[in-house]
Amino acid sequence: MNKQIRKLVAGLLVLYIGLFAMLNVAQLVRKDALNANPLNNRQTIRDFNRMRGPIVTADGVVVARSVPTIGDDQFKYQREYPTGDLFSNVSGYYTYSFGSTQLEKTQGQVLMGDTTRQKFDSVLGGADNTGSVLLTLRDDLQRVAADALGEREGSVVVMDPASGAILAMVSFPRFDPNAVADHDTQYAEDVLTYLNAFPGKPLLANAYQENYMPGSSFKVITTGIAFENGVTNLDRSWPSESEWVPPQTTDPIQNYGGRACGGSMVEVFYRSCNIPFAQLASELGPQRMTDGVRAWGIGEPLPIDLPGAVASSFCGNVTPCDASYFNDQLPLLAIGGFGQGNDVMVPLHMCMVAATVANGGRMMQPYVTDATLKHDGTVLDRTDPTVWKTPISPGTAATLNTLMVGVVNRGTGTAMQLAGGIQAAAKTGTAQLNFVPGQPQRSHAWIIGFAPAEAPRYAVAVILKGTTDEVSASTGGKLAGPIAKTVLDFLFASEK
Repeated sequence: MNKQIRKLVAGLLVLYIGLFAMLNVAQLVRKDALNANPLNNRQTIRDFNRMRGPIVTADGVVVARSVPTIGDDQFKYQREYPTGDLFSNVSGYYTYSFGSTQLEKTQGQVLMGDTTRQKFDSVLGGADNTGSVLLTLRDDLQRVAADALGEREGSVVVMDPASGAILAMVSFPRFDPNAVADHDTQYAEDVLTYLNAFPGKPLLANAYQENYMPGSSFKVITTGIAFENGVTNLDRSWPSESEWVPPQTTDPIQNYGGRACGGSMVEVFYRSCNIPFAQLASELGPQRMTDGVRAWGIGEPLPIDLPGAVASSFCGNVTPCDASYFNDQLPLLAIGGFGQGNDVMVPLHMCMVAATVANGGRMMQPYVTDATLKHDGTVLDRTDPTVWKTPISPGTAATLNTLMVGVVNRGTGTAMQLAGGIQAAAKTGTAQLNFVPGQPQRSHAWIIGFAPAEAPRYAVAVILKGTTDEVSASTGGKLAGPIAKTVLDFLFASEK
């Protein structure tokens, strides 16, 4: 009898150990997988019944917050976006049925209080362990940029060239995250369906998730590469001519509007002649030109602290973008030298190009999160400015600074002459898009620049997409220039 009892006890012990092991596997090893299972919505419901911290601008305006719901039997809190669509492509949205985007996604642990440090503080007796996100962006500047852009499709980016901190970044069209975050799932789904079908892709953060042909604003990059490789200098000059035939073709390259253009290096830069920059790209050749654009970060996704950043490209959709691609396409290499052909640039990247010149040749990593904070305001983490690329020397940067000052003072960028005699530096661009039979020619209007030229504090990039006759019929200097001036004038006026 005792032997049978011992066997029974042993069997029960084995079963107990097995059950204990399975429960621990389910609770610990398989916890993440079970929480991620689409059939298991308990974790999602629990999260929506927890407070979530705010996202706040550098000047103290709340961009996102959680508020108690009224008359909702399922959820205790509703995510609210008091600034509407103004920061939607930075904050993103937080929803029950459709997940989260932008900072609501990348900073979710901080906002929910789920970082290791916040959990530890909670164990020690903290009543509220939610965190907050402090932005580098300013509400007042964001509003000025949005108003200056208006309802014209495009983007405006402003940054501190010395640190990489983004001070404003706004696009049109954009969306109101309040409609997407609504607890009425069907309503939110209808809103997302509408936005996904809306022209201009408002759900995308077009300032860093889209790229566009840059036109002559790209000449800053070509000129920098040419100076770094000793292919040009300030003493060089070009004859006045209206067309030039590159190697491997009989089809000539022309200046904008077919006009004759030439002169010194300073003059062809501020007049924005196309032919000299096509010739510079040809003289550099495929290897030095492709090495040069890579040094500017072209071909790599931008290292911003937001998800989904895309890359600029010197070869369009062709990969790999190396010298071999251009060996038998030298005309395309020449056209790329003045920002046409297969060149596409991200608006944020073009702001970083201007900032690189302003910062003595150092291209900083861009960021929108100044710091993450505990509930009591203690800093959890603060962003340290970091150099991403150094594509040009301080000497080349100083030369480009001088050339870009010429654009503002007597060239295509006079619309960016600032109030109070503050000297700005800039480069304009009018990117002529491919002609579609039966439709009018379309052009993107660009300007990039910084100020004050002698000690730069702000860099700016503006693009207006060529979706209307107004934009396509004008130039970057005439349309994008006044937007950049409005933004910079506001910044310097606000310092007084």
